[in-house]
Amino acid sequence: MYLVDEKDKNYRFGDSGPKYLMKGPRLNFAIVRFNPGQSFTAHYHNYMEEDFYIIQGKIDIYVDNSKNTLSKGQFIHIDPGEVHYVANNYSEPVVMVSTLGPHQSVDKIEVKDYLEKFNERL
Repeated sequence: MYLVDEKDKNYRFGDSGPKYLMKGPRLNFAIVRFNPGQSFTAHYHNYMEEDFYIIQGKIDIYVDNSKNTLSKGQFIHIDPGEVHYVANNYSEPVVMVSTLGPHQSVDKIEVKDYLEKFNERL
């Protein structure tokens, strides 16, 4: 058994980023908050699947060659190998649940210039 209270954990960047409630041994589980204008580097995973479930707000999640705008109550699953990028292009914070599994201590491959290349395709 594993029991944790969210109030005992902190967001990575003070008031934003991931707040991991569990990291491994088989799954990562986090509450993630992005303030307006925040994003993270485009990347993919070789082994891990990633899920996002939106609790509050609105977010743009780019996966390979598509832009997906999600809001409260929506869910997205990202398979290993799919390049993804998350950006809060809106005026309100977004809060979402994120899961990654199976847990790997190192499995994130950054993709430089993804957004520029994505916009060129439009």
